[in-house]
Amino acid sequence: MRRAGLFGVPRVRPWSWQAFLLGFAIVAASAAVQGICVAFGAKLYFAAFLPSIFVVGILAGAPAAAFSVLLIIPLVWWAFMPPFFEFSPLTSAYADSINLFFLLAVLLIGLADLCRETRAIVSRGGLKRSGESPATNPQ
Repeated sequence: MRRAGLFGVPRVRPWSWQAFLLGFAIVAASAAVQGICVAFGAKLYFAAFLPSIFVVGILAGAPAAAFSVLLIIPLVWWAFMPPFFEFSPLTSAYADSINLFFLLAVLLIGLADLCRETRAIVSRGGLKRSGESPATNPQ
C-alpha cells in the first residue's frame, strides 16, 4: 500500500529565494482574485488572502508566509480599502480588520508549519518507538 502524500507539489526550502518568490507569486494571484471579488461588490478585504497564507505556509514554510503577510497588509490598505489606490488614515473599522487578519494569519502560519512538519515526519517513516518510556526510566 502506498502512503498518501502531496505528489507533484514542489518542496521548497524555507529560507530560500524560491520560497519568497513563491510567496510573492501566490500573493499576486490572490490580489487578482480579490480584485475580481471587489469588482462584484464584496467588502471582505482579506478574504482571498487567508487561503493563500496557508498555501504559502505549507509549500514554502513559515518565513515565506510571514513575508506574505507583510506584503498583504499594505497591499490591501492601498488597493482594496476606500479610497482606492492611496494610503489614507485608518478608521477604527479598518484597523480592526487588519488586526483580525493578523491574528488569523499567525494562527494559519502555525497550523501550516505543523502540517509541514507532520508531512516531513510521515515521509521519513513516522515516529520511531524508543526502547524505554519515560515512565519506566530507572534513573
